[in-house]
Amino acid sequence: MSFYSIDPAILLFDAARKGDTEYLKQQIEAGTDINIQDAKGFTLLIIAAYDGHLETTRLLLDANADVNAQDASGNTALMGVSFKGYAEIAQLLLERGADVNRQNGNGGTALMFATMFGRNQLVRLLLEHGADRYIRDLRGQTAHDIAMMQGNEEALTIL
Repeated sequence: MSFYSIDPAILLFDAARKGDTEYLKQQIEAGTDINIQDAKGFTLLIIAAYDGHLETTRLLLDANADVNAQDASGNTALMGVSFKGYAEIAQLLLERGADVNRQNGNGGTALMFATMFGRNQLVRLLLEHGADRYIRDLRGQTAHDIAMMQGNEEALTIL
């Protein structure tokens, strides 16, 4: 008979992906390191936020997850929700200290992602929280330049 063991980290990342707050709560109470990263640098918080799980995101933040952790490409949870359009999670991350002007490996910011993908409610929210509209990515582009390229008239007005 053969026995297989599952890496506990796989179960944690799966729970974050599915929004399994109860499982993660049990693991946090057991002293599990919630700031672990997978091979691509993703943290539980980045995954939970990116997949739109507000309560799981809140649980992880309450357990002192690093709100500004970056994956291997330099992306943060705030960048992920700005790309996806999850304004309520973005608000929570910002309230918990997310760096609104953090740049990824390509110089991109949450504001640039929100602008690029037409997440105009997030463009407003990020600006209200001090997003710098003049930051340039590695190609020299600002959020305004990106809005022009995308034909995002509303973002151009907001910016």
